[in-house]
Amino acid sequence: MDKRYETSAEPSTLWSAWLQALATISRDKGVLLLLVAAPVLYGFFYPWFYADEVLTRVPVAVVDMDRSSLSRQITRFAEADPRIEVRLVTASEREAQEALWRGEVEGYALIPANLKRSVVRGEEALVRVEGNGAYALLNKAVQYGFAEAVGTVSAGIEIRKLQAAGQSAQQAAASRNPVQLQMVALFNPTEGYGSFVVPAVALLILQQTLLMGAAMLTGTWVEAGRHRARPSTWLGRLLALCTLGWVSGLFYFGWIFVLHDYPRGGNPLGALVLLACYVPAIAALGALIGLWVGNRERALQVLLFTTLPIAFMAGFSWPVEALPEPLQWLRWLLPSTSGVQASLRLNQLGAPLSAALPQLCALVALCTACTVALLAWTRPGRPGPVQSG
Repeated sequence: MDKRYETSAEPSTLWSAWLQALATISRDKGVLLLLVAAPVLYGFFYPWFYADEVLTRVPVAVVDMDRSSLSRQITRFAEADPRIEVRLVTASEREAQEALWRGEVEGYALIPANLKRSVVRGEEALVRVEGNGAYALLNKAVQYGFAEAVGTVSAGIEIRKLQAAGQSAQQAAASRNPVQLQMVALFNPTEGYGSFVVPAVALLILQQTLLMGAAMLTGTWVEAGRHRARPSTWLGRLLALCTLGWVSGLFYFGWIFVLHDYPRGGNPLGALVLLACYVPAIAALGALIGLWVGNRERALQVLLFTTLPIAFMAGFSWPVEALPEPLQWLRWLLPSTSGVQASLRLNQLGAPLSAALPQLCALVALCTACTVALLAWTRPGRPGPVQSG
């Protein structure tokens, strides 16, 4: 007989139910892989893809139709910019476009003919930048790199004009930039993509691994006919699932974020309160889904392809206002909707607990509703779910 279907006496206390559930999880390789191994593997390997944080040395081209000292100066400044790397300098825009289409460069700057003459005459001069819009991060690096190069050259021209009008170098610099602007990213100092996406995705990883593990384990109990149990037994089972979920949450908040130096620790107590509300909501929802599906493998199949839609509905990678209105309401039935927003407030932004109170209340309400539905559905004597083959 498969160990998953071994029968044992129903535990008499919540403590014994908790221990029995943990023992069941330790014998179930599939559930153990989801609840223990998967969070650890994701925690180390998912941030690895964003280790560089900021894109540098993106290949670009320069189309120089002016062939003047000014255009060559712009090209030199572009070559010195850390964001971009000039791979091609040509006088033909067609050649640069073909290099862009072949993927050899990610964008190019078009320096028009007679640029220097327009600048000397005080006329409007325009340097056009074309980028690959299919890749937002690459396109941003191309646009910013060329903007910095052209802006630096432009500033030098303005300062020389002011000096020619009789101002000293210091006066010219102050006149050209009378108000000093210093931009500081408060909650993402490196302005890196990893620091933006990983802290939010970590909450999704916690949800999806625990959700699938809870649904699979509950499906196993349904298949074995062990889903009919006292409330204390089910509360002990949920507590066992929460125990592993809390450990995974502390692993991310207390180790992974530190290891990769992501913004963190703004409100440590608030982050603990969030985990205390977030994990039970996931465990109760996962158990309810497993009970509804009534089949171990089918529960995994149902939940396996939900990660990407849930990520879009979480509100950090896609504007919530762009979602259809029904989804804007239905997304609150997912723990990640409240969990991600509360985590970003408490752990990254350092907001007080009151700032995340609506999200925490939503998690408590979801946990309560799912737990009540689960206990009502599994009470002895009630007809069980129809098992799918």
